[in-house]
Amino acid sequence: MIVTESKPVTMTEGAIRQIKKLMEQENFDSTQKLRVGVKGGGCSGMSYILGFDHPAEKDKSFEIEGISCIMNAAHEMYVYGMEVDWQDGLNNRGFTFKNPNASTTCGCGTSFAV
Repeated sequence: MIVTESKPVTMTEGAIRQIKKLMEQENFDSTQKLRVGVKGGGCSGMSYILGFDHPAEKDKSFEIEGISCIMNAAHEMYVYGMEVDWQDGLNNRGFTFKNPNASTTCGCGTSFAV
């Protein structure tokens, strides 16, 4: 695993607050870190990954406001500069992604194309 000072993604205060809330739950496995990345699929070609996972050999490690994060090093080119936000409104609730690398984004905001 590669440990780095650079942060390929940023998070809003709302996203940080919601992630820490999830980490404070009784059944949270503290050996896991927040995985940020992409996978093939979704209506626009690629989908975002945001969830807790154990580090793997090819992962890059970084920290955002006390949250230990991991990312497959190969995913960085797809999400570098992305902002993760938390929306808690009537019409939209959940994590959203503002990705400057996306050429198109689907209507739900969870998949994109480069």
